Parts: sequence; C-alpha cells; structure tokens
Amino acid sequence: DLPLEILATRVFAGEIDLAYIGPNPAINGYVQSGGEALRVVAGATSGGAAFIVRPEAGIDSADDLSGKRIASPQLGNTQDVALRAYLSKNGLQTTEQGGTVQIIPTANPEILDLFRRGEIDGAWVPEPWAARLIVEGGGRLFLDERALWPNADFTTALVIVRTEFLEEHPDLVQRWLEAHAALTMWEQANPDEAKLLANEEIGRLTSQALSQEVLDSAWSRMSVTYDPLTETIVASAQAAYMAGYLETEPDLSGLVDLAVLNAALAEMGLPALP
Repeated sequence: DLPLEILATRVFAGEIDLAYIGPNPAINGYVQSGGEALRVVAGATSGGAAFIVRPEAGIDSADDLSGKRIASPQLGNTQDVALRAYLSKNGLQTTEQGGTVQIIPTANPEILDLFRRGEIDGAWVPEPWAARLIVEGGGRLFLDERALWPNADFTTALVIVRTEFLEEHPDLVQRWLEAHAALTMWEQANPDEAKLLANEEIGRLTSQALSQEVLDSAWSRMSVTYDPLTETIVASAQAAYMAGYLETEPDLSGLVDLAVLNAALAEMGLPALP
C-alpha cells in the first residue's frame, strides 16, 4: 500500500518492476530519469476524481473560491495539479502566488477529518474519498472532473513497467497485460460483481469495507480501461509544468509504449490501440 509517488521512486530505483500508478507520479519519474526509468504500457482507470465542497462554504461558482481553504491529497499529485490548473483557468491564484485561494496538501484520511470539522471549505480528491466526503462528511459535488475533459475521459491510473525489465522480459509483461485486459473487460461486463469483489478487498486491506452508498457513488464517476488515454497524460504533464512542478516543458515522446499491450490484444483477438 505505498503512496503512488513513492511507487515511482521505487521503480526508478529498480526495486519494483511493474506498478499501477497515477499519471503525474509516472510523468515525474519519467522526466526526472531523463526518460530512462519507466514506460507506460497500459491504462487502468478513467475518471474518479471530484471537487467536493461544504454546503456552508457558499461555493457555487469558481469566483466563490476566493478566500477559501481547499485541500488536495499531496503536493504535486494528480489531483493537486488538476486543482491548480482549474484555479488558473478561472483567473485565480493560490496564496503562495500572492493570490487568495489557500491550497492545503493533506493525506486523504485527514482531509475527511478536516472537512467534517469545517477547517477546510472543499477538497479535490480521488475516489472513494470524494464519495466519502459527500456521504460521511455531508459535502456537495461542486465539480466532477470528467466535465473538464473531452468525451469525459481522463486517465487516473496507469500500468507502468521499469524500462530495463520491459526490455529483458517482454513475454512476462505481455502475459500480465493479457490478464489485465481480460480482467478489465470482465469488470466492464460485470460491474455489480466487480464492485462487490473490490469492496471485499478494501475491507481485507483496511479492516473496513465501504458502505454501499459510498461504493455506488464512487463507482458512478469512474470506469476501468486498458487504454492509457495518452492525450490526457500529455495534458496532465502540461498542467504540471504550468503549475511549476516541472522545470522544463516535458518531452513525453517515449513515455507510452503500447507495443506489448497491442501484442497482448492481438493474441486475444482484440483491435490494437493507436
């Protein structure tokens, strides 16, 4: 249960060969290694992030965010970058930029506690934390991030592989991706059973499964896919650069390598991804 940012570092260090990770940590690992450390070989999840506000905060439009305290899961993580890009697009600046919106990077469980106590006005978080803020924290959905993307699709989880491992063991990676694609299609065809199994595993790992209301709410805003949605990775990288998290405008031309995935799809009789 490592944080996504730590996973990228462990892949970079050669301690992990394959991981499921958010786009911005993957981008950071790729850029920091000069394009050498890792490759994105498939997608995993689209959607599943939202901006939730306390009804008492009086936030009905972007203009109302001025003077507010908004949480994100971690400085520079995928939702933190999305929040900063949204503020910039709406003509707002953070307090560290001399503006009026305070962003408070905080771990997801602590965000829920701060939200309940009224110490923050809102939070841009991944699922199931967005659903928990609504169901358990009395929050209101201000923005489903899907509304900001063409076709309501944007990547929130990817499959990455250490480059050296991919080059040395493409057969093993292909077998993994065949299983990954098959499981993805099964989840798409059997959403209710997939939800049940996912919640059972959440309960096993955390000792507390999600309530059905939280589970249904979270599931409604996300979908599984083996397509990495490459254009949205590039857009996330550009947003990270504009937010100051990348020193130079990133060249991601070698980040996504779909050769092994397409070989797996061909073996399964499925069309290749472009």
